[in-house]
Amino acid sequence: MQTKLTLRLDEVLIRKAKRFSKKAGKSVSKIVADYFEKLDSPLSDEIEITPKIASLKGLLKESGARKEDYHGYLEEKHL
Repeated sequence: MQTKLTLRLDEVLIRKAKRFSKKAGKSVSKIVADYFEKLDSPLSDEIEITPKIASLKGLLKESGARKEDYHGYLEEKHL
């Protein structure tokens, strides 16, 4: 069952929302509903890891690089 919801927002924000909805091809109501749906889902479900990024996982473990080496590099770089 759908129910009406009234939101009070700044005029500028409403114009931005309408421009975005036109570009996205969705109504402002649909965009808000999609957002509200995401509020109930765990954050990890929202992050999509592409195959290319997944292939990099664990790559540095085999390199022998240590966190201390990286910190030393940053200290030298920014001094």
